[in-house]
Amino acid sequence: MMPVTRWEPLKDLMALQERMNRLFEETFSRGPKETELGAWSPAVDILEKGEEIILKMEVPEINQKDIEIKMEGNILTIKGERNLEAGTKRDDYHRLERPYGKFIRSFSLPNTVDQGKVKASYKDGILKLVLPKKEETKPKQIQIEAG
Repeated sequence: MMPVTRWEPLKDLMALQERMNRLFEETFSRGPKETELGAWSPAVDILEKGEEIILKMEVPEINQKDIEIKMEGNILTIKGERNLEAGTKRDDYHRLERPYGKFIRSFSLPNTVDQGKVKASYKDGILKLVLPKKEETKPKQIQIEAG
């Protein structure tokens, strides 16, 4: 007998959107100059927890003032840049494996997100966005009155 699993369309949609974003970023957004500058794409986790969607992005060693978050329509865009330590240049390094330079990530948000209540925080190199759902999209319990 097969176990019954709950289908979560939002989770599947977000995973598909993430794969599509990476595909387009790798294919179209990197011109030779961006590649030379070390354009990169920080890792992101997106989860749905109760009445909100939570996005966590790894952006270590980036000052929070160098991170820009915009919402236009249903598109959430996060931009930033990680620079080499002050006073150093690429030629100073024997090995340079971590990516540096500008990044940009965009995500399509579902219509259920209350864009006016989105909150962002930054701690220990993790940018966290809490995207609450609109009140009218939350499930409501309907009581049956005795007849």
